[in-house]
Amino acid sequence: MRAGRGFGGPLRLRRRRRRLGAMAAAVLGRWEVVGKPGRRGGAAGGGGRGGGGPSGRKALGAPSAVPESLLELRLDKAAVTSGRRRQQSKDEVPPPMPGQPASRKAPAGGGKSGKKAPPGGDQAPKQGRFRSLEDALKALDLSELQKELDKSLSMFPENPSVWVKDLAGYLNYKLQAPKSDPTLSQHPHDYPYCLVNKELRSTIKSLLSKSAGVLELFFDHCIYTMLQELDKTPGDSLHGYRICIQAMLMDRPKVATMNLSKYLELLSSHQSRPAKCLTIMWALGQPGFTDLTEGLKVWLGIMFPVLGIKSLSPYAIAYLDRLLLMHPNLTKGFGMIGPKDFFPLMDFAFMPNNSLSPSLQEQLRQLYPRLKVLAFGAKPETTLHTYFPSFLSRALPSCPLDMQKELLNCLAEGLRLDPLSFNVWRQLYIKHLPQSSLLLNHFVQTWDSTSKKVRKSLQETVHSFKVTNEELTMKGPNSEQDVAACRAACKNLLLKMKASGLPWARLLLVALVFTAGFLMHDIRTHGSFEASASAQVLRSSGILSASQQAWSRVSHFSGEGYSWLEANMPLYYSRVATVLGPNLELVWAKTNETAAYISGKCSAQLTWLSDNLPRFIEWLQTPKSAPSCLHAPMAGVLHHLPGVGENQAFALCLGYEIYSESSVDFMLFIQLIVVRNGSFPRNVCIIYIIYTIGPT
Repeated sequence: MRAGRGFGGPLRLRRRRRRLGAMAAAVLGRWEVVGKPGRRGGAAGGGGRGGGGPSGRKALGAPSAVPESLLELRLDKAAVTSGRRRQQSKDEVPPPMPGQPASRKAPAGGGKSGKKAPPGGDQAPKQGRFRSLEDALKALDLSELQKELDKSLSMFPENPSVWVKDLAGYLNYKLQAPKSDPTLSQHPHDYPYCLVNKELRSTIKSLLSKSAGVLELFFDHCIYTMLQELDKTPGDSLHGYRICIQAMLMDRPKVATMNLSKYLELLSSHQSRPAKCLTIMWALGQPGFTDLTEGLKVWLGIMFPVLGIKSLSPYAIAYLDRLLLMHPNLTKGFGMIGPKDFFPLMDFAFMPNNSLSPSLQEQLRQLYPRLKVLAFGAKPETTLHTYFPSFLSRALPSCPLDMQKELLNCLAEGLRLDPLSFNVWRQLYIKHLPQSSLLLNHFVQTWDSTSKKVRKSLQETVHSFKVTNEELTMKGPNSEQDVAACRAACKNLLLKMKASGLPWARLLLVALVFTAGFLMHDIRTHGSFEASASAQVLRSSGILSASQQAWSRVSHFSGEGYSWLEANMPLYYSRVATVLGPNLELVWAKTNETAAYISGKCSAQLTWLSDNLPRFIEWLQTPKSAPSCLHAPMAGVLHHLPGVGENQAFALCLGYEIYSESSVDFMLFIQLIVVRNGSFPRNVCIIYIIYTIGPT
């Protein structure tokens, strides 16, 4: 059913309402079925549409069975009326007389003149009705559109699928402008939606928000109808459906990526029709301009499989270029490209004589660095070892030079960032001898720019390879040439390691120590520096006089600097005191307040200390009476100062132990600590043991 037919001619109002109501009731009675059941009646053209519909929804490539919306019902009626009108005109109007110009056919409907022929007739083709899409949008009557949508909502209040299909059909019928290429390559990425004014955008978005549950089916309908129009000659322009697709996917990009495998099958079924394939790819590619993740899903699932097809490859690469250009921040795309996708892309970019033309291959190669960033992800130091086996297996000596260079750079980067790559390399070494020799020679050539961390790990790896090479040589002549190449590469790399391993800092330190020792020995031998051989050599060479001049200058400038400081330091000090004095006074006042506050809070502890300090001093001065005075001070310390009681009380008691040469009070102190803490003090025990077994 062509979505661009006109809305009926002049019929009687009663007949029109009766027929329209009957056909709408027929559709409403069957609306629960998701599929498209055939008509029961045999209206005009109905013989070719009949047939019972299946219970499930038909595939995208299946033909439409019955009208699914109010717009299509009206288009059916318009087609029937137009056919009858043409037949009546043929019967009533006589043929023109010879020699006379043929008169216009009288329009049906009571002889009214001045009316345009119906849009479905042969006299009014719609293609190119407006010169441009801008003119068509300016001529669009939004009040009429809203009126038609209100009718659709009133007749089908519980079927939002009808509403959105009426919207798309009406817009496509009204927005007839010259056709563009299927991918709109000469326009911005959001064309034609960028031309829509705010009022129409608001109407479209409002209806789409009310129909959120059927948007996936509506997307299918738009693609299917666009493919149908491409089969027709001349066919309608598809601006209305494109506007609806862009408006829908701008806010809900995941609608297009829910079932990409279905669209890939549809793309394969139309592979012989490039215009249809490009139309499908254009529709599915719209989410990428809003969401990088969804765009990469579409490219990897739809466009990457057709990369290599001559008619589709240019758009696939152009879409990827525009996608990465619009999203310079690639963090949202991390994790989308894995090894299974990355290495075929690498082959397309670097391997010659593939299905891409040289210009497309060069364009893909320019995009390759950003694809590599997406593949390696946010933490390449944890993922590169998973890429290492595939990189190593491809790095054959016979591969193209550009490919070989890129593979070696990727392998070196993996070894530099991911330490697990060295373990993977050791495991794969025996099965990949030619590739390993190539990688070892690469490190020989780039040794000066290799980091110290990589050098250390590489040294251990090369030593293990050296042992493996000896074992392979002893086993037999198998792969003798590859083993010899690896042995030579390991030898060259070990020589590089030894040549660049000079400890310059140690050598400088040794030279400095040797020079100082020689100078001291020379001075001691000759009695003074002036009489030493070193001084004579320095005088003859002029170094001594130069050093004396340098020392005099240093002394002179040092004296001037000291004089300047002596003259200006008081001035600067007074200025600093003037500027910072109030602040320092404020800090001092705050410090005093803090000290007073702390002393007020700790008054109880200070009172206890003042009460017990005289007894403690008395205890120190009278050692004979110390055993009777031990309980109160130690118990007080342990009770009032739990955080430091053990160490300080132990120090006091140990001092008493040394002074009184008695261990009775020390054991009593240990008992007090055990009662206080519930555990045996380890430090007390250790020190006491050392004290008891030590020399007196």
